[in-house]
Amino acid sequence: MIPEDSYSPVWTNDTRSPLPLVGEEREMLTAFLEWHRATFELKCSGVPAERLSEQPVPPSTMSLHGLVRHLAAVERWWFRIQFAGEDVPLLYYSDDDPDQDFDSLDGDVAQAFEVWRTECDRAREIVRNAGLDDTAIQRRTSEPISLRRILVTMIAEYARHDGHADLLRERIDGATGY
Repeated sequence: MIPEDSYSPVWTNDTRSPLPLVGEEREMLTAFLEWHRATFELKCSGVPAERLSEQPVPPSTMSLHGLVRHLAAVERWWFRIQFAGEDVPLLYYSDDDPDQDFDSLDGDVAQAFEVWRTECDRAREIVRNAGLDDTAIQRRTSEPISLRRILVTMIAEYARHDGHADLLRERIDGATGY
């Protein structure tokens, strides 16, 4: 049970930029992705570091710490490895332990956020320097994929995990918001 005095019905520190109602396609896609990134960070804000690793919805191993690690890995996978073709190692994954992002939470939470922010910064740079119609060859399927499609995929990825983060946060301390 959450104590009455600790319940916060809405986020009070929302600094997200409003989403544009009109604009060019690149502006709309990047604005929505940035909004979802900011939403994820907002849903994690104010939670003590030791509580970010809690897995409050058994039997799921999902936690806010695991989600930040997962999203860092997804940013790296889609933008750096798939699209830009960078030869960098996968984050929080091995064939022996494919769910390290959620299952092996022995790392530092602050470091996980720093890795995520670094991956987001590198992704922004890649997007800034490429056209929406630029393509790369997917490693798993050998089919072309455009930056436009990757941006839509990332928006969907964040939207899904923002919902997970909202539920996890509510279980941790009762805070809710959009």
